[in-house]
Amino acid sequence: MARYSTETKLSPERVIEKARAYFGTEMGLDTTDDNPCCITFEGGGGFVSVTASAGEKKTAVELETREWDYQVKQFMREIG
Repeated sequence: MARYSTETKLSPERVIEKARAYFGTEMGLDTTDDNPCCITFEGGGGFVSVTASAGEKKTAVELETREWDYQVKQFMREIG
């Protein structure tokens, strides 16, 4: 399992929306948990978990994954 973190100017809600579109719609992973602050996907023998929390000026985004490291790094670039 790998953990990543980044910051973005997007709101936490927008981060979760983008994660839903990227990992769910584009990558075809199944959503197993979906909340306003976090979302988890499973598929392909692994998972992706995205948590977003508002800071003073930016949103902190924490990501955990197994088997989807490349896609997580791409997503981080997309929201950066």
